[in-house]
Amino acid sequence: MTQDDLEQAALVHKFAFVRQGHSREWLECIFKAFPRNIIYVAQLDNQVVGYIIWTQRSGFRPEVVLELEQLAVHPDHQGQGIARKLITETLPMVKGELAKKNAVLKHVVVTTRADNFAQDLYKKTLGAEIEATISNLYSADEVYMVARNIP
Repeated sequence: MTQDDLEQAALVHKFAFVRQGHSREWLECIFKAFPRNIIYVAQLDNQVVGYIIWTQRSGFRPEVVLELEQLAVHPDHQGQGIARKLITETLPMVKGELAKKNAVLKHVVVTTRADNFAQDLYKKTLGAEIEATISNLYSADEVYMVARNIP
């Protein structure tokens, strides 16, 4: 993601996460926190249609616990495999960024609403399994999924 992608990515955020606000400000804060946060965008015809945010958890460590903090695809482009590609095509790039700091990926953590169909995507693409459910955390129950020992 570049600075020039922020406006379009903020529109994706606005339409994908209707209960959240201040989309541009939210994404700009995350963008500025590189290399803790690494953001990639998906584009079609030079338009941002999706993005993924990967976040290093608990400091810069030699074995990284990475959070798939947010994955969004504009509603007009959902169901086309964009989210899957964002995960599978960017994870090797994140591993490359980690290698620059002599670090390796250990686990991936994902949190999502308990009723979010994307749980199946996280299981299939990352091997993530539900480890815990927290009742009424944000707008509903939230599940914590962990993909352990990512190769």
